[in-house]
Amino acid sequence: MNFGQALEAVKNGEKIFRIGWNGKDMYAVYQKGYPDGIPCNKQTAEAWGLKEGDLFKVRPYLQLKTAQGDHAMWTPSTSDILAEDWEVIK
Repeated sequence: MNFGQALEAVKNGEKIFRIGWNGKDMYAVYQKGYPDGIPCNKQTAEAWGLKEGDLFKVRPYLQLKTAQGDHAMWTPSTSDILAEDWEVIK
């Protein structure tokens, strides 16, 4: 499927990936964010110059499970957006 179809799928709770990705078990998910805020933990507070417990508002974003097994916020590349090899994990 194309990226537009993949984006709709991920926003509906599906895990998406590209056939062309080299990493084993890599996929992206949609995170709804925290539009009303979430209390900052110590690490976030220090990074942003806030107090621990202050509300931290986060917009929705895509998150990638990497080949190394960790997770990162993710922005698709131009190649990803134009690709036609998107799939949904079944």
